[in-house]
Amino acid sequence: MKKPLVIIAGPTATGKTKVSIELAKRINGAVISSDSMQVYKGMDIGSAKITKEEMDGVDHYLIDELKPSDDFNVKIFKDMAEASLKKIYEKNQIPMIVGGTGFYIQALLYGVEFPDEEADSLYRAELTGLYEEKGADYLHEMLRKVDPAAADEINKNNVKRVIRALEFFHDNNAPISEHNKIMRERDAIYNNAFFVLTDDRDKLYERIDKRVDKMLEDGLVDEVKALKEQGYVRTDVAMQGLGYKEILDYLDGKLTLEEAVYIIKRDTRHFAKRQITWFKREKDVIRIDRSEYKDVNAIVDKMVDIIKEREIIG
Repeated sequence: MKKPLVIIAGPTATGKTKVSIELAKRINGAVISSDSMQVYKGMDIGSAKITKEEMDGVDHYLIDELKPSDDFNVKIFKDMAEASLKKIYEKNQIPMIVGGTGFYIQALLYGVEFPDEEADSLYRAELTGLYEEKGADYLHEMLRKVDPAAADEINKNNVKRVIRALEFFHDNNAPISEHNKIMRERDAIYNNAFFVLTDDRDKLYERIDKRVDKMLEDGLVDEVKALKEQGYVRTDVAMQGLGYKEILDYLDGKLTLEEAVYIIKRDTRHFAKRQITWFKREKDVIRIDRSEYKDVNAIVDKMVDIIKEREIIG
């Protein structure tokens, strides 16, 4: 018998948080975040992290688990998520994976195995040196030459992921995009309902812009300043996150605040576009177009009906 699992995914700013809370209350669910930034302590505003009040008593995992200097990748996510699943099943709750990092969700859903890291540290050091000397554009162009599909998927500023993709090619003489494609063809190891929230593109982009404005109002600059004062630097994984590196550049005098905000909004829209593309390629997903429902409760009603049909709950 495959164990039950509910997934709520989709691009940023589609309302995954509110939907997940209402659904969790209806099905005795517990949430595992698949967000690559909300796992970090002290990075609340820029990651649009769910608050204790918003959780409304629903158990959450993989929130505030790591320091901003700690590494976090798909293997670490999978290991932590599987440990959380064990706890949730022991409580007879229904686990819900919520977030927009498709690669993480895919690894968990299909049981992708990752060997213990034995990457060529010499090659990694070489790539890191090239980044420091020639910048993110140079590294991204290296990736485009060996794996154009991965280069289209991975933002040039996500240096860690660019390096991992180059390492994969170096170690396997094969593109990571092909590996990901093969993974998508595997059968899920859970009895699942994989929901993908979507919305009209213009509405989505408008919400992204408003969300960034609210982050500034809520104190994003002070949050990044505090992280900087604690000793966290640009080379830390978390500090390369969208919204954080741009405000760091502002604090370091490399950008005006207006320029930093413009870049955050632009790159967040680009990020949402890549997320949309990723989830369009996923098989066996249930697309929920927000514009077709009057409110969150109507969306949750539909989800509950499907979850019952699939015998994930009684």
